[in-house]
Amino acid sequence: MSKELIKEFISDFPIYQYAFLEPEEIEYQPKVRQVCKRTCKYYSNSWSCPPAVGKIEVLKEKCLKYTDVLLFSTFTEITDEKFDKVSIQKEHEKLTRIISNRMKDLGYLTYIISSGSCKICDKCTFPKDFCRHPYEMFPCIESHGITVADLLSDCGMDYYMGDKFQLLFSLVFFKDTGFDLTENKEED
Repeated sequence: MSKELIKEFISDFPIYQYAFLEPEEIEYQPKVRQVCKRTCKYYSNSWSCPPAVGKIEVLKEKCLKYTDVLLFSTFTEITDEKFDKVSIQKEHEKLTRIISNRMKDLGYLTYIISSGSCKICDKCTFPKDFCRHPYEMFPCIESHGITVADLLSDCGMDYYMGDKFQLLFSLVFFKDTGFDLTENKEED
């Protein structure tokens, strides 16, 4: 399975920029967690954020089990002061899920991390109860110790486009299983 096939199908989606890289090229830094702890209201309040997601060393090991990473961004133009950040994030994550599912159909095993804390539920159950959507929730990128701005800079991608745009990012870690599910689908 080639990255050319992935490039071909993602061109059908409203992706702003994308890059392919290898998991080993990404820096997983514990100091990023300290920034989360000091500045983010979701720290210790969400299943998609630290400490609920686990230790960076374990997350790094999980990421390194994959052979490649698709990093992509979407953007939304902000037309008024009352734009809904949660809806924008939900749309980005819906797109991320569609892309991941398409990659799975092509025979890839995937693992996703995305921008910001999960917004599936109005109020997260952490730490009092189990996550209601453990298979739909994407951990946030920073929870893995990854500095988004540095990663984007390394890939030649935009991080900030001014106050009139909201950029969101996803990393889809993937590896080829050698089994293309689209080959076995019946024609309608």
